[in-house]
Amino acid sequence: MSTMTSDVWVFIEQRYGKPADVSFELLCKGRKLAQGMGGSLKAVVMGDHVDGLVADTFRFGADEAIVIDHPALNQYRTIPYSRILSDLVRTRSPRIVLFGATIIGRDLAPRVASATRSGLTADCTDLQISDVAYLRKDYKNLLLQIRPAFGGNIIATIITPENPVQMATVREGVMEMHPVDNPVAGKVTSIPYIAGPADEIVTIIEQHREENRVNLKAAPIIVAGGYGLGSKGNFKLVYDLAHALGGEVAGSRAAVDAGFVPPERQVGQTGVTVRPKLYIAVGISGAIQHRAGMQESNNIIAINSDPGAPIFGISHYGIVGDATEVIPRFIEVFRNKLK
Repeated sequence: MSTMTSDVWVFIEQRYGKPADVSFELLCKGRKLAQGMGGSLKAVVMGDHVDGLVADTFRFGADEAIVIDHPALNQYRTIPYSRILSDLVRTRSPRIVLFGATIIGRDLAPRVASATRSGLTADCTDLQISDVAYLRKDYKNLLLQIRPAFGGNIIATIITPENPVQMATVREGVMEMHPVDNPVAGKVTSIPYIAGPADEIVTIIEQHREENRVNLKAAPIIVAGGYGLGSKGNFKLVYDLAHALGGEVAGSRAAVDAGFVPPERQVGQTGVTVRPKLYIAVGISGAIQHRAGMQESNNIIAINSDPGAPIFGISHYGIVGDATEVIPRFIEVFRNKLK
């Protein structure tokens, strides 16, 4: 490896030229991390005809785009993508590399980390830069990789002090996305694509994709139900309240596991992270893993029969009571207001 830099890299994920939101969210976070180390933020863009995508990375804070543009990279394939990115990490030695915790990111990140002997933590909910004293040694500018652990019962801070390159994956929606006020006319560094001997071992013959019809991230109002509702029949109350308010339905992991609500509607560390204007949590105890996915909501109303439920610790308004009695009253009052 070359001399270690203080640079933060973000892998920009795209499908047919359409970028993943999580990549821009990570650019926004990566900029703060780079500033904390006195380094620069670089976007790694692979694909075919990605000029427009490169321009977008500068709008979200990148100082430089490392671009590998070739028809062979039109669709994501594990072997060429991981080979190219591993070679770049070896030769250019970034300090931090960030990936979205998507299907592509989860396939790519561990392969690159393994090939380059880098530290990697999955599904981080926060990232920070700090000097750390560990085993009587001082380490400068370590990446604090923060995520729930032990089934969501604790928040763990993970460091990889012995690894010069530190990597992390982050779920979509965890970091806030906003364009920078004064984007720079960033530098574009084009890397020639050189085919590898194993690149064509796997070829894509045809691909079938179905777009997700549920978009919880964009919903201003979300009504979420938990296992505490007791049955699928009772969970229908969540749908009724969401319908009355014009909101989307969501659920905790326990509610999904119980079959009350489909997996694409799961909120939390192993689901979607949301920031609606109003989040109503019904029969949800509020384990760390669920709170990680909704605690940034503008207003949180919790309805739970247990007055000691952790969800009340982060809610703006709390109602202690049986949801089967409370929700019908909610709906009735709301409908009367509309008359």
